[in-house]
Amino acid sequence: MTEAVAVAEKSAPEALSRGRINLIFGTIVLGMLMAALDQTIVSAALPSIVADLGGAGHMAWVVTAYMLTEAVSTALAGKLGDLFGRKLVFQLSGIIFIAGSALAGLAHDMLLLIVARGIQGVGAGGLMVTAMALIADTIPLRERGKYQGALGAVFGVTTVVGPTLGGLFTDHASWRWCFYVNVPIAIIMIALAARTIPHVRALARPIIDYAGIGLVAAGVSCLILGLEFGGQEYPWGSWQIVALFAAAVVLLVAFVLVELRSREPMLPMKLFRSNVFTVCSILSFIVGFAMIGSMTFLPAYFQYVDGVSATMSGVRTLPLVVGLMFTSILSGQVVAKTGRYKYFPIVGTAVTALGLFLMSTMGRSTGPWLESLYLLVLGMGIGLSMQVLTIVVQNTVPYADLGTATSGVTFFRTLGSAFGAAIFGTLYTNQLTPNLARALAEVPGVSPAVASNPEALRNLPPEQSVPIIDAYAASINYVFQWVVPVAILAFVVAWFLKQVPLRDSIRGGATDVGEGFSMPDHGDRVALLERAVSVTMRKAHTEGGSVHSRILADAGSELSRGQAWALRQIYLHNRIRGGASIASIAQAHRVPDEVVEPVLLKVIGAGFVDADDGNLTLTPVGRAEVDRVHQAWRRWLSGRIDDWDDRDPVDSALLDQALDNIARKLLDDQLEFDSART
Repeated sequence: MTEAVAVAEKSAPEALSRGRINLIFGTIVLGMLMAALDQTIVSAALPSIVADLGGAGHMAWVVTAYMLTEAVSTALAGKLGDLFGRKLVFQLSGIIFIAGSALAGLAHDMLLLIVARGIQGVGAGGLMVTAMALIADTIPLRERGKYQGALGAVFGVTTVVGPTLGGLFTDHASWRWCFYVNVPIAIIMIALAARTIPHVRALARPIIDYAGIGLVAAGVSCLILGLEFGGQEYPWGSWQIVALFAAAVVLLVAFVLVELRSREPMLPMKLFRSNVFTVCSILSFIVGFAMIGSMTFLPAYFQYVDGVSATMSGVRTLPLVVGLMFTSILSGQVVAKTGRYKYFPIVGTAVTALGLFLMSTMGRSTGPWLESLYLLVLGMGIGLSMQVLTIVVQNTVPYADLGTATSGVTFFRTLGSAFGAAIFGTLYTNQLTPNLARALAEVPGVSPAVASNPEALRNLPPEQSVPIIDAYAASINYVFQWVVPVAILAFVVAWFLKQVPLRDSIRGGATDVGEGFSMPDHGDRVALLERAVSVTMRKAHTEGGSVHSRILADAGSELSRGQAWALRQIYLHNRIRGGASIASIAQAHRVPDEVVEPVLLKVIGAGFVDADDGNLTLTPVGRAEVDRVHQAWRRWLSGRIDDWDDRDPVDSALLDQALDNIARKLLDDQLEFDSART
């Protein structure tokens, strides 16, 4: 195998106590909390930021800059973690995040704030992607699923409650505290990381696709800048806008050519041969587009049109959050039980289009309960669409491409978020500028500064405020009207999504909140395969002896379940710990020697095991039985994990590495437990 395909082994981490594991997890949660929260925390503060700094035409870039640099950083940070150590990359990402947060809080104009948000996004991407990798490096395997699920919940919930927290800071302190609050938290996180997280680094040098990452970042930036500047800074037909779009095309074509030739591309072009990957990537882009775009401008609508405070503007987005969380969890539960997913994106995109249309009808006379109903509908549509996309892709690509495919869907979701904020902002500004000019012409004596300040606008008499409020309502309604066709396009695309059988490992992860939000994950194929095998094996254990009996029958073995268990224990202890005895096997299972001794003596008496001086080793006959059962287990797994092919040498090597890692970690976990007790 080439270096790009070889399975990387990691330097073994030191044994960790229960208290230290919890401290590590708390440290990781702090990093994920800050990175996820800052995706949306500024949305409720945007009107106040515009009132202080001006630059209303560029306020969407406060969100776009963060999302764009985050997307690029997630693609790069995972590889750098393999190269220099994930602990170091996690800490450096925290330092970059601190610098961006402090600079954002000190910003004196909109340009500096946008630059600071871009710096924040670089740090946030590193924090997110290394957080998941650190979970895999440090949390015992038997408990890893619980911790990963909790981290996914943190990511999902903080992403959608950001506007509410941003409103609280804006009203009770200042919009600058949306950024300042990160500084002490990040300092604590870095200090805890230095003391608690062990240094674990892949021994194989990763191949980093610098050219691909740079080209896609530059191409997407040119495209977003063209959409942002068109009609505002320059006419749509001006040479500046044409040049930006032309540069975007050239750079993105160059990106495709580079990816076709790269040994380990950031986004392998062969993935687009898969109907499922292509459709899910498009849908993931549109889900990010609708969710972040809506959450960015809804608080502005509530503050300007309804006249509520920044805090209440965040609170009023909660119906969207409730609908989104309810349907994403519900759809995950249904997919986990039935394995059927095709109609969720179809129904979800239709409901999303309906929600966007309803929101485009809102105005000054729309009551808060009706607004809440419209937001609930939109949230339910997004939730139905988003939950299945990542897990379906994971089910349809070979394990050699699993990490890049999962990262690809996440990358398109984040890009969609960046485009959503930018295009919503362009539509909003292009409409607001003439609408507000006409409104101000109707009410002499009201300055543009007063019209852009929600609090000052609320204090105007109705005869002066109503035309201005209507200008804001018409502008934001115009935005939602133009986004409805995007949701309809997603509805059409969703019909092309193929239904394929979901394996046990995928159905088991369908209920994770983090999967629905496309939480950035490290592209470690072996770690992802370990997770899938662990889910499948846990499901097999819950089914009781029927699975084990079928495995033995398929192997053509006459061993009893107890004998098969005993031979497997002896094999694992010799391979991983260097020796096996009745006492060591009993200790590993926390039982007296007398409990395991009868079955071990039985396999010794049957000639499967030698017991010289108390050391248990397999005889040739015993090793042959273990090999037969082992092959039967591999065949059983091949039908249940995500398109793994036991005939493919790469997939076979990946599975061998994952199974060895699982066995080693389970025994090492027990060894740590025993050491802690003594």
